[in-house]
Amino acid sequence: MNDAARFAHAAGAAPAAVPSVKIAIRDLRLEYVNEERGTSHLAVEALSLDIYENEFLCVVGPSGCGKSTLIAAIAGFLRPRAGTLEMEGRPIVRPGADRGVVFQEYALLPWKTVLENVGLGLKLRGVAKAERDAVARRFLELTNLADAAAKYPHELSGGMKQRAAVARTLANQPEIMLMDEPFAAVDAQTRMTLQEELLRIWGSTPTTVLFVTHSVDEAVFLGTRVVVLTPGPGRVKATLDVPLSREHRNWRDANADPAYIALRDQVLDLVRSARA
Repeated sequence: MNDAARFAHAAGAAPAAVPSVKIAIRDLRLEYVNEERGTSHLAVEALSLDIYENEFLCVVGPSGCGKSTLIAAIAGFLRPRAGTLEMEGRPIVRPGADRGVVFQEYALLPWKTVLENVGLGLKLRGVAKAERDAVARRFLELTNLADAAAKYPHELSGGMKQRAAVARTLANQPEIMLMDEPFAAVDAQTRMTLQEELLRIWGSTPTTVLFVTHSVDEAVFLGTRVVVLTPGPGRVKATLDVPLSREHRNWRDANADPAYIALRDQVLDLVRSARA
């Protein structure tokens, strides 16, 4: 069964409902360059993968497997050394508003309010203030930050800062949201809350999400599919469907669900075997 058919099967859909390919990656080769040291190393090689419309795809693997480098390439920050990288049949050659990135660092401007930070991308695109403030407020409501609109980043907790970063990305209405370990810097309790909130937001604003993480638990909890990469240079070792209910998913129920636990252990075994 190919990736598209497996995705449809996991979603309980008929073959006619198989979603279209949003990002097509074929035989991709990426090099990470350290300009300060004048060195480079091969991060990804011979990587092929389809990312489907409106799916939540999680990529997991050992350190150095090229997860963040893959995000950078899809965002348009890094040009492939070989292979093809396309979005809806068009080569990705530069950054664009159709791809939004949420980094591990919050990257909020400290001299601007939360409302201004969330509307920043719209301002750069020339959207009038009244309209961008209305859009920003809508996404602050969605991310439960409406009461923080007039605050500055230094007045926010780590979890609130990350929700503001998500709201800023969503306000630009990208076709795909690229998330590079966005919850790694917060404490465990806040991380669990943010994961549940992210699923709620994704369910409210259907969009394609590519989420990279070191955490197997996080990947299986969030993803509709999980891709396991080999150690660098990264290649696809395995792709697994997550045929678990997405509606009202929470950690309490997940930790009591034998299907979740079994799939988590399967992914963990794949990551460990890849590392070995």
